[in-house]
Amino acid sequence: MRARLPLRLARAAAFSVVCVGLGVFAHRFAGGTGPTPGALAVGGAVVMAVSAVLAGRERSRATITGLLAAAQLFLHLLLGRAALPDGLPVPQHTHRLGVDAGMIAAHLVATLVTGWWLARGETAVWSLLRRLGASALRLLTPAPAPAAPHVPLPRAAAAPAPLTGRTLRHALVRRGPPVLPAF
Repeated sequence: MRARLPLRLARAAAFSVVCVGLGVFAHRFAGGTGPTPGALAVGGAVVMAVSAVLAGRERSRATITGLLAAAQLFLHLLLGRAALPDGLPVPQHTHRLGVDAGMIAAHLVATLVTGWWLARGETAVWSLLRRLGASALRLLTPAPAPAAPHVPLPRAAAAPAPLTGRTLRHALVRRGPPVLPAF
C-alpha cells in the first residue's frame, strides 16, 4: 500500500515534531542553549522534507530508528552551530555531560525508545488503514444479484398417439353427454 500526499504529510509532520522536539529537549537537558528560531526552522524544514520523501510506504522499526538517529545527529550538529544575530558563528558549544560516553548513551537510549514508540505508531496507522480499506472495499462492492428463479423451458408437445378405436378394459370412458337412468 502506498501513501497519498495528505497521509504522507501527516506522517512526516508527526515524525518531524517528535524528532525536533526530542533534539531540542535533549540539547537543553544537556546544558546547551536554546535554539535560535532560524536554526529551529531550518532543522524542522530539513527533517520534514526528508521524512515526507520517505513516508510513501510503511517502514520497519529498524528503518525508523536509523532515520531518527540520523536526524538527531543532524539536529545536534545544527543546534550546536547556531549563528549569532550578527552572523558570526558561535564558538563550539559545551554541555554539562560533555562529549563522552554519557552523552552518546543518552542520545542512543532516547533514539531507541523514541524509535520503538514511532514504529508502534507506524504499525497502528497502517493496520488501521488496511482495515478501513477492506471495509470500504466491502461497502463499495455491489452485492451479487439474486439468482433468477428457475423456470423450466417448455418442451415440444409430443404428437398424440393415433386412435385405434379400441378401448382398454381398465379404462373408464366418461366422455359425452350424461347417460340418463332408465325408469
